[in-house]
Amino acid sequence: MKTKLKFLLVLASIIVVLDQITKMMVISKFYLHESIDIITGVFNFTYIRNTGAAFGFLAHAPSFIRIPFFVIIPIVALIMIYQLFKKLPADSRWLSSSLGLIVGGAIGNVIDRVRFGYVIDFLDFHWKGMYHYPAFNIADSAICVGVAILMFEMIFKKNSPFHS
Repeated sequence: MKTKLKFLLVLASIIVVLDQITKMMVISKFYLHESIDIITGVFNFTYIRNTGAAFGFLAHAPSFIRIPFFVIIPIVALIMIYQLFKKLPADSRWLSSSLGLIVGGAIGNVIDRVRFGYVIDFLDFHWKGMYHYPAFNIADSAICVGVAILMFEMIFKKNSPFHS
């Protein structure tokens, strides 16, 4: 198996396992909407069920809109990731890592949607009641970090395989 594929699969697997373990811990230890103050005025663990996409997008949309959206978007994303992955040089660990993070995060959230019909979120950042960032999870974090690495590579690296 090629190094870049191994790297992607190992990292994606680690993300899926960490994501699912943390979500199962939240389900087993918290009541829905229960919150525990970790850093006063800044960070809580709060059990939330997100029926929408990222940051609750489409959470209140009718199911005839949400369900196709949640089926079509992951398929399109996987096709795009596959196309990017094919372009990667064999020794491209940063880009393989970025795609591994994205794939692992996507799989972690898809598992929730299939099992529960929603995604479990629990990382709850806020600023002393004035600003509240939408709750998220390990899978969401992996996706964001993976996309950030990918964007950095595509924008700033002149020898990137994505530049023609």
